[in-house]
Amino acid sequence: MSESGITDASRESGWDRWYVEHLNIMASVPGISSAQRFKTSTRGYSPSLAMYSVASADVFKDPYYLSIRGMGEWLTLIDTQYYRRNLFAGLDDAPDVAETDVLIVADREEPEPVVDDIPWTWLRCVGIDRSTSCRGVAVVPLEIADKVRNFNVAVYRPATRSYKR
Repeated sequence: MSESGITDASRESGWDRWYVEHLNIMASVPGISSAQRFKTSTRGYSPSLAMYSVASADVFKDPYYLSIRGMGEWLTLIDTQYYRRNLFAGLDDAPDVAETDVLIVADREEPEPVVDDIPWTWLRCVGIDRSTSCRGVAVVPLEIADKVRNFNVAVYRPATRSYKR
C-alpha cells in the first residue's frame, strides 16, 4: 500500500488524472496483478491510499518497476507527513472495492477486535517503510461507514476502479 497527499489542493484534479494512468502502468508490471486508489477525509490518515496485489518483494527489484515507479512530476508536491509505503502479508490479492463500498483501515500493534460484526482481515507489515505493525482491512457497504467512525479507523472510498493485469 502506498499512502500520500499533496501540499497544493488546487492541483488535486490534475493529480487524480495522473494517478489513473499511473495505476494502469503499475498494473502492467510483472508481479503486480491489481492496483486501486482510494481517498479519505478521516483526520490523521493519509488522504490518498493506493492498494496493489504484489506477488513478492522481488517485484520492487524488477528493472521495469524501477523505471516507472514513483510520483513523477508530483514528487515536489507530495506532503511528506502522509507519504509512506508498506508491504503487507496476509492476503494473496487485494480486495476489489466497488463504488458502493468503502475500505476501512485500522493500524494497530497487534490484531484486535475493532467492530464485532465487521469481517476484518489482519495484515502483517513485512517490508518497505514499516510505519505500522498490523493493518486491519475490511470492505463494507458505504452505509456501514458511520458505524466505525469512532473506532480510530479510516474510511476510504474508491477513487478509481481496480486495474488488473
